[in-house]
Amino acid sequence: MFPTLPADHALLLLLNQEWRAPVLDLLLPVFSLRSLLFAILSVLLVWRFKKRGRSQTVYFMLLVLTMGATDLACNKIKHAVGRLRPENAVGGTYYMESEKWLRLPADMAPDRERGTSFPSAHAANSAALAFMAAMLWPRVRKGIVALPLLVGWSRIYLGKHYPVDILGGWLLGLLMGWLCWQLWQAAAQHWRLQLLAEPDE
Repeated sequence: MFPTLPADHALLLLLNQEWRAPVLDLLLPVFSLRSLLFAILSVLLVWRFKKRGRSQTVYFMLLVLTMGATDLACNKIKHAVGRLRPENAVGGTYYMESEKWLRLPADMAPDRERGTSFPSAHAANSAALAFMAAMLWPRVRKGIVALPLLVGWSRIYLGKHYPVDILGGWLLGLLMGWLCWQLWQAAAQHWRLQLLAEPDE
C-alpha cells in the first residue's frame, strides 16, 4: 500500500473539498481533457508553421514522441506502485461521473485493492510538453509554465490524484522532456540538422 503522508492528505482535502466554486466546477475539468494538450500542440504548430515553414512539422512530431514516451514510462510506474485514487479511497472526495459532480460518503471505505494514482500521467505529459515547447520556442516559456500547474490542480480537484501524485508526474515529465531534448540535440548535431532551438525573438 502506498503511504499517504499527513500533508499530502491535508492538501488533497483543501484543494478537492474546501476550495470549491461553481466557476471552478466548470473550468477545471477542461484542463483534464487530453484533447486540450493536442489542441495546444496544434496551435503551436500553426503559429510556427506560418512563422518558419514546414520544418516546424518536425517539432510537432518531436513533441508527440516526447509525450508518448512520457506516458509509457508513467503507466509502467503506475502499475508497479498500484496506489488507489482519492475517488476510490478518501471519504468526502468530490469527483465527476458522466459530466456530473458527485461526492463520496464521508464514511466510505476503499472499494478496491490497487489503483493507478501515482504518478499522474496528465501532470507528467503536460510537464514534458511544457519543457520541450519552452526549449524549442523560447518565446512561449512564460506562458507555457501555467499549463502543468492548471492540469495538476484539475486532477486533484476532480478527485483523481493526491498532490504527491501530481508532484511525481511533474518530476517525471521534466525528466523525460530533458532526456528527449538531449537525444534530439545529439541527433541534430550528428546529422547536421538545422533544427535546434530557435533564438528568442
